[in-house]
Amino acid sequence: MDGPAENDFCSVCHGNFNVPCQANCSHWFCGNCILLVWRHGSTFQPCKCPLCRRQITLLVPTQASVSDRHNPSVANTLQQLETYNRLFGGRTNGLIQRMQDLPFLLRRLLRELVDPQRSLPLVIRARVYITVKSLRNHASNFGSILYLS
Repeated sequence: MDGPAENDFCSVCHGNFNVPCQANCSHWFCGNCILLVWRHGSTFQPCKCPLCRRQITLLVPTQASVSDRHNPSVANTLQQLETYNRLFGGRTNGLIQRMQDLPFLLRRLLRELVDPQRSLPLVIRARVYITVKSLRNHASNFGSILYLS
């Protein structure tokens, strides 16, 4: 699924999606709406999802929105989403946050691997790699601690 369900709507504006994007918690929002939520709070930290209150560290627009980049308003929203991702996508998060993000990132990665026409952004690929590597390191450290006990 490359977008929200047909009968779904933005939980911020309660309207049809305009430049839909998916947060790392798997909820969908209009690009402008979630950016307004972010700007309403502190712009020095990522916003929290209005539905589940998880910290949003990644906003992924639909492929249709990316294809509509020639539209000036869509291009502006996409640029702001890229800025948000650049600011908060590379943060070092704790193990719990990484584990919560892993299903979202793995679903995205699996979709790309199955569909050769899709091009998953490098940011997502890097985050999946870093998250899996980090979890593997944490697991091996945990195993070492159990072995020493």
